Amino acid sequence: MSATLHALPGAELPAPDAAPELRKCPVCSSATCTPLPDYSPDHWQMVSCAGCNLVYLRNPAEYAALEEDFAWEKTYEEKKTATKGSTPLSPYVRAIRTKLGMTRDKTASFRRWFNDGHVLDIGCGAGARIKPPMTPYGIELSTALHARADSEMRKSGGYCIHGAGAEAIWKFDEGQFDGIVMFSYLEHETNVMSVLRGAHRALKDSGGVFVRVPNYGSLNRKAIGPKWCGFRYPDHVNYFTLATLTDTARRAGFSTTLINRVTLPLDDNVSVLLRKSPEGTA
Repeated sequence: MSATLHALPGAELPAPDAAPELRKCPVCSSATCTPLPDYSPDHWQMVSCAGCNLVYLRNPAEYAALEEDFAWEKTYEEKKTATKGSTPLSPYVRAIRTKLGMTRDKTASFRRWFNDGHVLDIGCGAGARIKPPMTPYGIELSTALHARADSEMRKSGGYCIHGAGAEAIWKFDEGQFDGIVMFSYLEHETNVMSVLRGAHRALKDSGGVFVRVPNYGSLNRKAIGPKWCGFRYPDHVNYFTLATLTDTARRAGFSTTLINRVTLPLDDNVSVLLRKSPEGTA
């Protein structure tokens, strides 16, 4: 299989003196990895970690670029246009998902899991995901989306911090939240362990963390390879399976419960609920 997929428009190769440093595995810090050339279009370097099997991008863009040039609302629309909003298997997958009741709106579940309390949405976009009677808080890196989210959240008693999740999470009080949401966020975060450990600190002992990420182990990805809808360069920097996501959460002090248990093989996303482990952080 040859890599025919190209980076999204606007994702040009940086000048040599501005090229980002190659990062180690964001989960186990191993520098040993196996290149994945079929999934490495243009200059983007996708690899599989030899230590924990996480698939990740070794040369991600800097946070500053993700605020504006590669803000997710831009790359999402570019990806949607480039693939016509579809992949070869998607009509069949969509039909199955609809029949099984797989929807993006998790309000009812959030209210049940988080007891209508204070809920932090990391990578909150425009800030509409957490609805009253829950009190919404957010973190958003995109400059334009942060302004919208902060305005909306303040109407319901909360607020949104502008910045990277791995840094901003530490600005909240210890044990402040009944729930934390990482909905299509963790695949964007270069400092995975920092944000998860920060979430562990900011979460009440009775609270939970909802995580939804692209499912690198999906049948769709295995069938169509580089054309899979989960690949977005350069703003998707981590690619999780259920196994690697569970291992990552364990290292940050969480136990993992799979939400989309029945549909997982056909689902392009993994959805889990994390709870604090008695053992604490690793």
